[in-house]
Amino acid sequence: MPETPVYHKSPPSLLPLYGKALLAKQGKHGGDITVPELSASLLGVSTGGDSLKRYQKVCGFAPHNHLPLTWPHVLAFPLHLKLLTEKSFPLPLLGLVHLRNIITQHRPIGAGEILDISVRLGNSVKSSRGVEFDLITQARSAGKPVWEETSTTLFRQPQGNGKSSGQKAPPELEHYPNTLSLKAGESIGRQYARVSGDSNPIHMHALSARVFGFRQAIAHGMWTKAHALALLEQQDGWRPGAIRVSCQFKKPLFLPGTAQLNWQAEDKGWDYQVLNAKGDAPHLSGRIDWL
Repeated sequence: MPETPVYHKSPPSLLPLYGKALLAKQGKHGGDITVPELSASLLGVSTGGDSLKRYQKVCGFAPHNHLPLTWPHVLAFPLHLKLLTEKSFPLPLLGLVHLRNIITQHRPIGAGEILDISVRLGNSVKSSRGVEFDLITQARSAGKPVWEETSTTLFRQPQGNGKSSGQKAPPELEHYPNTLSLKAGESIGRQYARVSGDSNPIHMHALSARVFGFRQAIAHGMWTKAHALALLEQQDGWRPGAIRVSCQFKKPLFLPGTAQLNWQAEDKGWDYQVLNAKGDAPHLSGRIDWL
């Protein structure tokens, strides 16, 4: 198994990693692909500071003495990029598709609390759409797990027979009783990039997005999830404590754009979704469970 790089207090610099991301991978991307068991760790990272305050503002979180549920994802992002740009990782970074995200928080994490973060690649499978794999992240405080995340990513591959696999019709779209308007300004991709370090060109400008087949820039899925949670945690019935929040990313939210945040509240958890402005197509859907 490859050696696990360990960083202390500061993550790897993003600029050289983005330089590596632009280099073409030498291997072929057809046939069987093996995603290696890579891992990396960041020890003793502080969760507070000006970056956290800017993130709260960009994503719409009210100021608290505990972290937004999605903030450790940002702290771990340089480690994600480190693994995805390793020579032994066989897939090109640009073009990977984020399918799903599950975050489990075992207790609220205090702003400024010191964390140890570990990231690994795992659960690589061949699906009808291509190769799927997980980025698995864990944050510990004083040696105890406090936060975990699984992000599932897809590398698209055509079917070997040249035919696309039959796709099932999507399930009928539910409409939940509670609704808020969600607005995404033209610059939100750039704002999110500045606070998260995630500068994927499909989120930055319409011109750079068109290179990858999008007619406009699209909102980052993790910004959409974070902004939805920022709005939901301000609603009656929201409870602090141990929580799991899952979501599946659906259709892109073009920038600038307006969407609907729908949810229904139950005793054990809430269902939520972000729909387009007309309310007839989902940008993401998910579930919130208190543990």
